[in-house]
Amino acid sequence: MRKLWSSVTVAAVVSTLVGCADGAKLIQEHENGGVVVYPFKGEQGSVLSSFRKEALTVIDKKCGDRSYAIVREGETKGRIRVISPIEGQEEAIEERRWGIQFQCR
Repeated sequence: MRKLWSSVTVAAVVSTLVGCADGAKLIQEHENGGVVVYPFKGEQGSVLSSFRKEALTVIDKKCGDRSYAIVREGETKGRIRVISPIEGQEEAIEERRWGIQFQCR
């Protein structure tokens, strides 16, 4: 007889999988700038996302000792992941993403 996972275990697995979302990534890069994207949760908002600081660090590294200007930012294409913590039960998780286009000075 198969043992079913408890609801606490399922919640822990789902939290772990959601927590595994990619962090900030430089998806477009050119000599003097680029575009960084990072995930955020709708109820939290993009500015309060823990990944925003990481995104700004990516920008700092790209620009080096130069300053930068944010040219444009806003929600960009996210993705939907399907997970199955219990065999036969699937759950779709929407991952929203925020993009920052920047120019090094």
